[in-house]
Amino acid sequence: MKVKRSERLVDMTDYLLNRPHCLIPLTFFSKRYDSAKSSISEDLTILKRTFQRRGIGLVETVPGAAGGAKYIPYILKEDADQFMDEIVTILNNSERTLPGGYVYMSDILGDPEKLRYLGRMIATQYLNQRVDAILTVATRGIPIAQAASSYLNAPLVIARHDTNITEGSTVSVNYVSGSSKKIKRMTISKRSLQQDGNVLIVDDFIHGGGTINGLTSLITEFNCNLVGSTFFAEGAYSNNQDFGNYTSLVKMETNAAGEMLIMKGNYDEQIFSRND
Repeated sequence: MKVKRSERLVDMTDYLLNRPHCLIPLTFFSKRYDSAKSSISEDLTILKRTFQRRGIGLVETVPGAAGGAKYIPYILKEDADQFMDEIVTILNNSERTLPGGYVYMSDILGDPEKLRYLGRMIATQYLNQRVDAILTVATRGIPIAQAASSYLNAPLVIARHDTNITEGSTVSVNYVSGSSKKIKRMTISKRSLQQDGNVLIVDDFIHGGGTINGLTSLITEFNCNLVGSTFFAEGAYSNNQDFGNYTSLVKMETNAAGEMLIMKGNYDEQIFSRND
């Protein structure tokens, strides 16, 4: 039975939003709704215009027999700034300060709505790059890495500090923990990454640089390409290490009175300046 345009638009929107970065052939939609390709093209034009106006993302159309439509998520700068203002305000609450100079942020990295915003921000930086996998380390980085994975439609790979028989053959690297200066090990399955793939590192926190060095070593073991690194929080450090070209969403510093201050990270420059 032929489907009305209003129903087509709702269903097409749902279908595209749940399959970011996937090219959907026009013939698929044509058969799905028993409609002419010309009608489907008109529907996609409406979606493209609406998505851009509302800051939902891009709807790319690829011409030709092998063409179709693709949804590419992004977030508008003003929406990202408003969201990050809220995050900074929440984190600057003195009741969140923990012994040892840490700040409680697990509730933020467990909030579905906030994770959706964070995932869209990360996806925005890489909307013009191919990302084949998201790499993080267990356990606190998993939620934000999963959010990025869902919007980039790339597999999530989790490095662990122990081995699991269900992983099969594994690749392990040793690295020096940036905080404790102890030798640690991280491991991933040999099946996790494809040779020459583009890998994005996503984690919750960067401080001494030990974790990012370990993850980078794993990427090298697979002859993969590191396309970038994104961290929810960047801690203050005094050893002036070079962590490469990374993105931080918030930055933590200590003032002269020893109070922890939370401010916006370098995301504005890294995400939006590059996409202008």
